[in-house]
Amino acid sequence: MSTFPATRLRRLRRTDALRALVRETALSLDDVVMPFFACPGEGVVRPVEGLPAIAQRSVDELVLAAGALASAGVRAVLLFGIPEEKDAEGSGAWNDDGVVQRALRALRAEVPGLTLLTDVCLCEYTDHGHCGVLDGDTVANDETLELLVRTAVSHVEAGADAVCPSDMMDGRVGAIRAVLPETPIVSYAAKYASAFYGPFREVAESAPSFGDRRGYQMDPANGREALRECALDLAEGADVLMVKPALPYLDVLRAVRERFDCPIWAYQVSGEYAMLRAAAAAGHLDERGAALEALTAIKRAGAGTIVTYWARDLATWL
Repeated sequence: MSTFPATRLRRLRRTDALRALVRETALSLDDVVMPFFACPGEGVVRPVEGLPAIAQRSVDELVLAAGALASAGVRAVLLFGIPEEKDAEGSGAWNDDGVVQRALRALRAEVPGLTLLTDVCLCEYTDHGHCGVLDGDTVANDETLELLVRTAVSHVEAGADAVCPSDMMDGRVGAIRAVLPETPIVSYAAKYASAFYGPFREVAESAPSFGDRRGYQMDPANGREALRECALDLAEGADVLMVKPALPYLDVLRAVRERFDCPIWAYQVSGEYAMLRAAAAAGHLDERGAALEALTAIKRAGAGTIVTYWARDLATWL
C-alpha cells in the first residue's frame, strides 16, 4: 500500500460533489417508516411532553397527517393504538371496531398508496400494561400467543399490509404465520429491555403498572442471544428482522446484518429521538445535523429500513 505523500485520502473530500461521488451510505425516504398513534374521538391532536412534535391523533386527524406525509414522499407508517377501555386480556387489540382497525380502514380508503404496518402487542390494551396475559405476576407466554394471533388477523382483515409483533413472546412468529401464510411479518426479533422507551410509553399509555419487562425483553448485556432470537424467528416464518433500539445496539445490528440474508430493520426509539430534540432545544447541537448523522449511522451499521420519528422531517431535509 502506498503511503503519504502518495496517498492522500483528503483528495476526495475537497468538495461536496466529490464527497457525494464516493459516499458509501445514503438515506432515502424509501428507507423510513413513521410511527403514528391512533386514539379515540374526533378532532383530537394530543401532544405529548416527552416526545416533541409527536401526538396522539383521532382517526380523522391521523388520516390528514398521514396524507400530508405521503404527499411529502414518506411511503410507510407503523400504527399503534390507544383504546377507549383496557382490560386484563387487552381485548381492544383485536376488536373489529378498535381504534387501529378503524384507522386502517380509513387510511386504506383515503391514502391508498401508503403502506400500512401495525404493531402487534397487548401492552397498550391491558389494564396492567404488560405485553400478555398474566399468571399471577408473570406474563403467561403460551396463553398470550392466541391473543396475538387474533390481533394480527384483525389488523390484516382491516387492511394492514404487514404485521409487526413486538411482544417478545417465544413462538409468536410461528403462531401468526400458521394463520396468515401470505402476510409479511416484521418481527421485533432483537428487542431489548431498554431505558430508552420512556417517551413512547407516555404517548402509547403503555407503562407497566408493576414490575418491568425484563422477563421477556432481552438483557441489554447480551449480543449473541440476539442472533439466536433472529434465527428462531426466521425459522418460524418472519420476513423481516427488527433490532430495537437502534443507536445503543449498532453492534447487534451489524452482527444481525452479517449473519442473516434477509431484510434488516432498526427502530430509532422514542428516547433516542427525545434526547437529541432536547439537546437541540437547549442549544447544545444542531438538530438536523445530529438527526441525519444518527440515521446515517444506523443505516451504515446495516439497517435497510429505519422506523423513526424524524420521517416527516426527512421529507424536507432530503
